Amino acid sequence: MKKILYSLLIFASATLFAQKNPTVKFAICNDAVGTVAMFDTKKEFVQSVNVFKAKTNLPQNLKKYDYLAENGLAEVKFKKDFGTLDFMTLENYNAQNGLPKDASVFIEGYEFKDPETKIFADMIADTKVQTVDGKKALVITTIKK
Repeated sequence: MKKILYSLLIFASATLFAQKNPTVKFAICNDAVGTVAMFDTKKEFVQSVNVFKAKTNLPQNLKKYDYLAENGLAEVKFKKDFGTLDFMTLENYNAQNGLPKDASVFIEGYEFKDPETKIFADMIADTKVQTVDGKKALVITTIKK
């Protein structure tokens, strides 16, 4: 009986880590991924925001991010005199955390498989190396708990 309960507990915890956070909405700016909440704090630098509510409505330049569009996807453009925020590729984050450069990264439960994907540093609240589906992976949260 203890083995069954222990197995169920492990299964439940593994599925808990892999669940997507429905409250997080992603935004793309200069071909890098951020969150809408992150850009909300920088409104004075934002020129425009286009929100796409369905995957089918994404323009060609955002099609590669369709896996993030379950809750809609925003495209943000900064004012010309602003420049951009600090960003880094996922392969660099993996290397910093002692993981293979091509390992998947999970951000709020969404799996990022392309190691060349750029993300904004401002969106990161916490990073941890955890075992997800039997493999070590970097797990990033964007909301402070």
